[in-house]
Amino acid sequence: MHVFIAGANGQIGQYLLQEMANSDHEARALIRHPEQGPELQKLGATETVLGDLEQDCSEAMRGCDVVIFTAGSGPHTGPDKTIDVDQEGAIRLVDTARAMGIERFIMVSSMRAEEPEKGPEKLRHYLRAKRNADEHLKSSGLNYTIVRPGRLTNDDGSGKVALSSKLEAFGEIPRQDVARVLLAVLDSDNTDNRVFDVVSGDTPVVEALAKL
Repeated sequence: MHVFIAGANGQIGQYLLQEMANSDHEARALIRHPEQGPELQKLGATETVLGDLEQDCSEAMRGCDVVIFTAGSGPHTGPDKTIDVDQEGAIRLVDTARAMGIERFIMVSSMRAEEPEKGPEKLRHYLRAKRNADEHLKSSGLNYTIVRPGRLTNDDGSGKVALSSKLEAFGEIPRQDVARVLLAVLDSDNTDNRVFDVVSGDTPVVEALAKL
């Protein structure tokens, strides 16, 4: 499949490119600056395209089969930038995918996004933005998968996770393992129109998805 990756220059995005380099999929990485291109191609991007999530990305997405949204302003940015990227940027990309006939959309969200008021006060603006983007995707008519990781770390991934439509205990997960989950979702036949939480665990990624 031809996969459009929004957020390819982010930490999860870069891990995803490395994982995809050994797959049958072709990764088209969205970049904001030309100088980002060579490094992402070394990591595994089949091609890079210039674009801005706060603008129209339709030409950059043309010819792709799937969109993976792993962009983000980060939970510690101000509310304005979070709205611009995590909410409106994601919503704009969902609408563009639908208009262009791209039927599959995979969203990286966050645990607790469905209940922002239960999250830490300083993160609630971030969780609300994620919730709004998730709900827009769910109502879009696209074939969606929403991946909601716990607190992200820079530890080396173990390749083992715990995932469920609703995990009661909040936990951590290395960004590398989130990337492995995203790649596995591309090849999974049981994640259509599903939302799930994921943290580090004891089950290999592919096996855990098969039990979802």
